[in-house]
Amino acid sequence: MATITNFLPRSLSSPLNKPNSNSTSHSQFPFLPFSTKLRPKSTTSLATNNRTRNVVVSKATAAPGTKKAESDEKVQRVHSVEEFDEALRAAKNKLVVVEFAASHSYHSRKIYPFMVDLSRTCNDVVFLLVMGDESEKTKELCAREKIEQVPHFSFYKSMEKIHEEEGIGPDQLVGDVLYYGDNHSAVEQLHSRQDVEKLIDDHKVDHKLIVLDVGLKHCGPCVKVYPTVIKLSKQMSDSVVFARMNGDENDSCMQFLKDMDVVEVPTFLFIRDGEICGRYVGSGKGELIGEILRYQGVRVTY
Repeated sequence: MATITNFLPRSLSSPLNKPNSNSTSHSQFPFLPFSTKLRPKSTTSLATNNRTRNVVVSKATAAPGTKKAESDEKVQRVHSVEEFDEALRAAKNKLVVVEFAASHSYHSRKIYPFMVDLSRTCNDVVFLLVMGDESEKTKELCAREKIEQVPHFSFYKSMEKIHEEEGIGPDQLVGDVLYYGDNHSAVEQLHSRQDVEKLIDDHKVDHKLIVLDVGLKHCGPCVKVYPTVIKLSKQMSDSVVFARMNGDENDSCMQFLKDMDVVEVPTFLFIRDGEICGRYVGSGKGELIGEILRYQGVRVTY
């Protein structure tokens, strides 16, 4: 087991406390390239023949009875590989969320209004729509991106695909956008061991508890619990500092995880006055809140 002197300032000399976690919602190393299980009830094959459905839809709009999207929607529709690549380039380092849809897909039409709503509130995220059955050019784009089921959501940053999902609902979509595009919440984004050391030094004086959320880019439980982390960071800002690090972001972050003996994610490290006083492994919302309160000195009974 790593000790604090292996990776933090020399004044942090206490050995790590690693309490057992009852939660089973976590991922283990080694991690394979991400893959999402298909959900047949909420996806449609892109190759479905439109003639068998008797449905004609000119764009991915809401299903009948659903509130119509406003005309000033910020979702950009792309029609070819060239337009798609140009949109990714123009976004630079912003998160780009792409829905691959089809006119014959009920679930594509159902989820689209929620993406439109997100586009109105997430100004630092670019939203794109690709109708896979629109033309030969969009079919070519879907083939290049290996899209077989719709709705399919792909997430890009700096021209690189960082995540993808199929057949998800509104809550999962919101969670993914928050997790991969969070640039403005009260959660500190850490990108190296040096960032961790600086954060600890900054809060030695005010004695605030630091909750460090350690995860990976393609970790489902990490995504699941992150909206709770954001909410808590706002509610507890007077006494708790929340921070996040993705171990697979770069070599420095991955070395930090190894030095910390982190083998399951998400792992939450609790730090106060320059010392790590404990950790919680898992994505249980109630358990996480309970652990934070416990390290705040509040008696918690499970």
